Amino acid sequence: MFDNYLIGLRAGLEAGAAAGLLLTFAARTGRRDALRPVGAGIGVAAFLALGFGWALTFGSQELTPRARETLGGTLSLAAVGLLTWVALRMRRAEARHMTALLAVTAFFAVGREALDTALFFWASVQASRDGAHGPLLVVVLGLLTALVLVGLLHLGAVRADLDRFRTWSGVALIVVAAGFLAQGVDALQEAELLGGARNTAFDISGAVPPDSWYGALLAGVVGFRPDPTVVQTVIWPLYAVPALLLLARGSRSRATRLQEI
Repeated sequence: MFDNYLIGLRAGLEAGAAAGLLLTFAARTGRRDALRPVGAGIGVAAFLALGFGWALTFGSQELTPRARETLGGTLSLAAVGLLTWVALRMRRAEARHMTALLAVTAFFAVGREALDTALFFWASVQASRDGAHGPLLVVVLGLLTALVLVGLLHLGAVRADLDRFRTWSGVALIVVAAGFLAQGVDALQEAELLGGARNTAFDISGAVPPDSWYGALLAGVVGFRPDPTVVQTVIWPLYAVPALLLLARGSRSRATRLQEI
Protein backbone atom coordinates (compact mmCIF):
# COMPACT_ATOMS: atom_id res chain seq x y z
CA MET A 1 0.00 0.00 0.00
CA PHE A 2 2.85 2.38 0.83
CA ASP A 3 4.27 1.70 -2.65
CA ASN A 4 1.08 3.13 -4.17
CA TYR A 5 1.44 6.24 -2.02
CA LEU A 6 5.02 6.72 -3.22
CA ILE A 7 3.91 6.31 -6.83
CA GLY A 8 1.39 9.12 -6.39
CA LEU A 9 3.91 11.28 -4.50
CA ARG A 10 6.65 10.82 -7.06
CA ALA A 11 4.35 11.41 -10.02
CA GLY A 12 2.90 14.55 -8.45
CA LEU A 13 6.34 15.97 -7.70
CA GLU A 14 7.72 15.18 -11.15
CA ALA A 15 4.82 16.90 -12.85
CA GLY A 16 4.34 19.63 -10.24
CA ALA A 17 7.93 20.83 -9.80
CA ALA A 18 8.25 22.24 -13.30
CA ALA A 19 4.61 23.35 -13.57
CA GLY A 20 4.81 25.14 -10.21
CA LEU A 21 7.95 27.00 -11.22
CA LEU A 22 6.36 28.10 -14.48
CA LEU A 23 3.24 29.39 -12.74
CA THR A 24 5.31 31.18 -10.09
CA PHE A 25 7.52 32.76 -12.74
CA ALA A 26 4.49 34.09 -14.60
CA ALA A 27 3.05 35.54 -11.40
CA ARG A 28 6.31 37.05 -10.10
CA THR A 29 7.29 38.75 -13.35
CA GLY A 30 3.94 40.45 -13.87
CA ARG A 31 2.92 38.14 -16.69
CA ARG A 32 -0.44 37.29 -15.17
CA ASP A 33 -1.79 37.04 -18.69
CA ALA A 34 0.23 33.81 -18.92
CA LEU A 35 -1.35 32.18 -15.85
CA ARG A 36 -4.44 30.96 -17.65
CA PRO A 37 -2.56 29.61 -20.71
CA VAL A 38 -0.07 27.81 -18.44
CA GLY A 39 -2.94 26.42 -16.37
CA ALA A 40 -4.65 25.39 -19.59
CA GLY A 41 -1.51 23.60 -20.77
CA ILE A 42 -1.39 21.67 -17.49
CA GLY A 43 -5.10 20.90 -17.63
CA VAL A 44 -5.04 19.74 -21.26
CA ALA A 45 -2.07 17.45 -20.58
CA ALA A 46 -3.82 15.92 -17.56
CA PHE A 47 -7.14 15.58 -19.42
CA LEU A 48 -5.58 13.93 -22.47
CA ALA A 49 -3.54 11.60 -20.28
CA LEU A 50 -6.62 10.56 -18.28
CA GLY A 51 -8.59 10.02 -21.47
CA PHE A 52 -5.78 8.02 -23.04
CA GLY A 53 -5.33 5.99 -19.88
CA TRP A 54 -9.06 5.29 -19.67
CA ALA A 55 -9.18 4.14 -23.30
CA LEU A 56 -6.23 1.80 -22.83
CA THR A 57 -7.50 0.43 -19.52
CA PHE A 58 -11.14 -0.12 -20.43
CA GLY A 59 -11.02 -0.24 -24.22
CA SER A 60 -9.99 -2.95 -26.64
CA GLN A 61 -6.73 -1.29 -27.69
CA GLU A 62 -3.43 -1.92 -25.94
CA LEU A 63 -0.24 0.08 -25.68
CA THR A 64 2.80 -2.15 -25.85
CA PRO A 65 5.56 -1.54 -23.29
CA ARG A 66 7.89 -0.44 -26.09
CA ALA A 67 5.38 2.04 -27.49
CA ARG A 68 4.69 3.36 -24.00
CA GLU A 69 8.39 3.91 -23.26
CA THR A 70 8.95 5.48 -26.69
CA LEU A 71 6.11 7.93 -26.14
CA GLY A 72 7.29 8.73 -22.62
CA GLY A 73 10.88 9.24 -23.76
CA THR A 74 9.81 11.52 -26.59
CA LEU A 75 7.68 13.68 -24.29
CA SER A 76 10.56 13.88 -21.80
CA LEU A 77 13.04 15.07 -24.42
CA ALA A 78 10.58 17.66 -25.72
CA ALA A 79 10.10 18.93 -22.15
CA VAL A 80 13.89 19.17 -21.70
CA GLY A 81 14.28 21.43 -24.72
CA LEU A 82 11.41 23.71 -23.70
CA LEU A 83 12.42 23.92 -20.02
CA THR A 84 15.95 24.84 -21.06
CA TRP A 85 14.67 27.57 -23.34
CA VAL A 86 12.48 29.01 -20.60
CA ALA A 87 15.31 28.86 -18.02
CA LEU A 88 17.72 30.72 -20.27
CA ARG A 89 15.14 33.38 -21.16
CA MET A 90 13.77 33.93 -17.67
CA ARG A 91 15.63 37.18 -17.27
CA ARG A 92 13.91 38.48 -20.38
CA ALA A 93 10.33 38.47 -19.17
CA GLU A 94 9.44 40.83 -21.98
CA ALA A 95 10.52 38.29 -24.59
CA ARG A 96 8.07 37.78 -27.42
CA HIS A 97 5.89 34.68 -27.40
CA MET A 98 6.82 33.97 -23.77
CA THR A 99 3.20 33.25 -22.86
CA ALA A 100 2.85 30.61 -25.57
CA LEU A 101 6.25 29.18 -24.66
CA LEU A 102 5.27 28.81 -21.01
CA ALA A 103 1.97 27.13 -21.90
CA VAL A 104 3.54 24.61 -24.30
CA THR A 105 6.33 23.89 -21.83
CA ALA A 106 3.80 23.22 -19.07
CA PHE A 107 1.95 20.81 -21.38
CA PHE A 108 5.02 18.71 -22.14
CA ALA A 109 6.41 18.91 -18.59
CA VAL A 110 3.19 17.46 -17.20
CA GLY A 111 2.31 15.21 -20.13
CA ARG A 112 4.79 12.36 -19.70
CA GLU A 113 4.25 11.81 -16.00
CA ALA A 114 0.51 12.39 -16.34
CA LEU A 115 0.32 9.55 -18.84
CA ASP A 116 2.07 7.06 -16.57
CA THR A 117 0.01 8.19 -13.60
CA ALA A 118 -3.24 7.97 -15.58
CA LEU A 119 -2.55 4.38 -16.60
CA PHE A 120 -1.90 3.44 -12.97
CA PHE A 121 -4.87 5.50 -11.78
CA TRP A 122 -7.37 3.82 -14.08
CA ALA A 123 -5.94 0.41 -13.21
CA SER A 124 -6.63 1.29 -9.57
CA VAL A 125 -10.15 2.41 -10.48
CA GLN A 126 -10.73 -0.89 -12.22
CA ALA A 127 -9.47 -2.75 -9.16
CA SER A 128 -11.72 -0.70 -6.89
CA ARG A 129 -14.76 -2.09 -8.72
CA ASP A 130 -13.95 -5.39 -7.06
CA GLY A 131 -14.08 -3.74 -3.66
CA ALA A 132 -10.39 -2.86 -3.41
CA HIS A 133 -10.65 0.91 -2.88
CA GLY A 134 -7.42 1.15 -0.89
CA PRO A 135 -4.90 1.39 -3.77
CA LEU A 136 -6.85 4.17 -5.50
CA LEU A 137 -7.26 6.23 -2.34
CA VAL A 138 -3.59 5.87 -1.46
CA VAL A 139 -2.49 7.02 -4.93
CA VAL A 140 -4.73 10.07 -4.61
CA LEU A 141 -3.28 10.76 -1.16
CA GLY A 142 0.21 10.69 -2.62
CA LEU A 143 -0.81 13.14 -5.34
CA LEU A 144 -2.38 15.47 -2.76
CA THR A 145 0.79 15.36 -0.65
CA ALA A 146 2.83 16.37 -3.69
CA LEU A 147 0.39 19.20 -4.35
CA VAL A 148 0.89 20.50 -0.81
CA LEU A 149 4.68 20.35 -1.12
CA VAL A 150 4.61 22.18 -4.45
CA GLY A 151 2.30 24.78 -2.91
CA LEU A 152 4.77 25.36 -0.06
CA LEU A 153 7.59 25.84 -2.56
CA HIS A 154 5.40 28.34 -4.41
CA LEU A 155 4.81 30.35 -1.23
CA GLY A 156 8.54 30.44 -0.55
CA ALA A 157 9.30 31.58 -4.09
CA VAL A 158 6.64 34.30 -3.97
CA ARG A 159 8.34 35.87 -0.94
CA ALA A 160 11.84 35.76 -2.40
CA ASP A 161 13.59 38.74 -3.96
CA LEU A 162 12.63 38.94 -7.64
CA ASP A 163 16.18 39.03 -9.01
CA ARG A 164 17.20 36.15 -6.77
CA PHE A 165 14.06 34.26 -7.73
CA ARG A 166 14.86 34.54 -11.43
CA THR A 167 18.36 33.19 -10.87
CA TRP A 168 17.45 30.29 -8.63
CA SER A 169 14.30 29.35 -10.51
CA GLY A 170 16.42 29.12 -13.65
CA VAL A 171 18.84 26.81 -11.83
CA ALA A 172 15.90 24.76 -10.55
CA LEU A 173 14.45 24.39 -14.03
CA ILE A 174 17.80 23.21 -15.39
CA VAL A 175 18.07 20.61 -12.62
CA VAL A 176 14.49 19.46 -13.23
CA ALA A 177 15.17 19.31 -16.97
CA ALA A 178 18.29 17.21 -16.34
CA GLY A 179 16.11 14.78 -14.43
CA PHE A 180 13.65 14.69 -17.33
CA LEU A 181 16.57 14.00 -19.68
CA ALA A 182 17.75 11.06 -17.57
CA GLN A 183 14.19 9.71 -17.46
CA GLY A 184 13.84 10.14 -21.22
CA VAL A 185 17.08 8.27 -21.85
CA ASP A 186 15.93 5.51 -19.50
CA ALA A 187 12.62 5.22 -21.36
CA LEU A 188 14.32 5.07 -24.76
CA GLN A 189 16.74 2.45 -23.46
CA GLU A 190 13.82 0.37 -22.18
CA ALA A 191 12.22 0.75 -25.62
CA GLU A 192 15.49 -0.55 -27.12
CA LEU A 193 15.95 2.60 -29.17
CA LEU A 194 19.14 3.32 -27.23
CA GLY A 195 21.67 0.75 -26.09
CA GLY A 196 23.15 0.22 -22.66
CA ALA A 197 19.95 -0.52 -20.76
CA ARG A 198 21.68 -3.20 -18.70
CA ASN A 199 24.97 -1.36 -18.15
CA THR A 200 24.55 0.01 -14.64
CA ALA A 201 27.04 2.71 -13.63
CA PHE A 202 26.57 2.15 -9.89
CA ASP A 203 23.93 0.94 -7.46
CA ILE A 204 23.28 2.65 -4.11
CA SER A 205 19.84 1.16 -3.57
CA GLY A 206 20.95 0.04 -0.14
CA ALA A 207 21.59 3.65 0.92
CA VAL A 208 18.70 5.24 -1.01
CA PRO A 209 15.99 2.61 -1.53
CA PRO A 210 13.63 3.55 -4.39
CA ASP A 211 10.69 2.43 -2.24
CA SER A 212 11.56 4.88 0.56
CA TRP A 213 9.94 8.29 1.02
CA TYR A 214 13.25 10.11 0.50
CA GLY A 215 14.01 8.00 -2.57
CA ALA A 216 10.63 8.97 -4.03
CA LEU A 217 11.25 12.61 -3.09
CA LEU A 218 14.61 12.70 -4.87
CA ALA A 219 13.17 10.88 -7.87
CA GLY A 220 10.23 13.27 -8.09
CA VAL A 221 12.21 16.50 -7.76
CA VAL A 222 15.48 15.83 -9.61
CA GLY A 223 14.82 12.54 -11.39
CA PHE A 224 17.27 10.66 -9.17
CA ARG A 225 17.52 6.90 -9.35
CA PRO A 226 19.90 4.80 -7.25
CA ASP A 227 20.96 2.49 -10.12
CA PRO A 228 21.37 4.62 -13.26
CA THR A 229 22.85 3.28 -16.47
CA VAL A 230 26.19 4.52 -17.75
CA VAL A 231 24.47 6.62 -20.42
CA GLN A 232 22.19 8.27 -17.87
CA THR A 233 25.11 9.01 -15.58
CA VAL A 234 27.11 10.62 -18.38
CA ILE A 235 24.26 12.54 -20.01
CA TRP A 236 23.17 14.32 -16.81
CA PRO A 237 26.35 16.41 -16.32
CA LEU A 238 26.89 16.77 -20.07
CA TYR A 239 23.60 18.62 -20.22
CA ALA A 240 23.43 20.31 -16.81
CA VAL A 241 26.94 21.82 -16.64
CA PRO A 242 26.84 23.69 -20.01
CA ALA A 243 23.25 24.79 -19.39
CA LEU A 244 24.12 26.18 -15.95
CA LEU A 245 27.17 27.95 -17.39
CA LEU A 246 25.00 29.57 -20.05
CA LEU A 247 22.55 30.63 -17.34
CA ALA A 248 25.35 32.14 -15.26
CA ARG A 249 26.74 33.94 -18.31
CA GLY A 250 23.34 35.44 -19.01
CA SER A 251 23.05 36.60 -15.40
CA ARG A 252 26.47 38.31 -15.52
CA SER A 253 25.66 40.00 -18.84
CA ARG A 254 22.45 41.44 -17.45
CA ALA A 255 24.23 42.64 -14.30
CA THR A 256 26.85 44.37 -16.46
CA ARG A 257 24.18 46.13 -18.52
CA LEU A 258 22.42 47.34 -15.39
CA GLN A 259 25.69 48.76 -14.02
CA GLU A 260 26.31 50.63 -17.27
CA ILE A 261 22.84 52.17 -17.04
